[in-house]
Amino acid sequence: QVQLVESGGGLVQAGDSLRLSCAASGRPFNTLNMGWFRQAPGKEREFVASITWVGLFTYYADSVKGRFTISRDTAQNLYLQMNNLKPEDTAVYYCAARGNSGSYYRQNDYPYWGQGTQVTVSI
Repeated sequence: QVQLVESGGGLVQAGDSLRLSCAASGRPFNTLNMGWFRQAPGKEREFVASITWVGLFTYYADSVKGRFTISRDTAQNLYLQMNNLKPEDTAVYYCAARGNSGSYYRQNDYPYWGQGTQVTVSI
């Protein structure tokens, strides 16, 4: 079983930056493909970014490309650096993990999820 704990959310102004973190445990980190998803009020949860199990490949939603950067370290941590934040980035952000099967953008392919961290971007 994999446990994921997010941190780093908060209230910021448009144009500011935030760095989200996700601490993973329960399974060797280099066997997990990792992703970030978000859910805005009244909307479905959507894909944000993902990174393969050794960090060789990254993928981004078009809405965050060029502003967000996903990364991982060897100490079981996943990160999402968010720059030039916009009000439409306001959402609960979730860290997710999967093995070697499935697609990087399909949330149903991720069996492990964190509890989420709130990011609010004001005008």
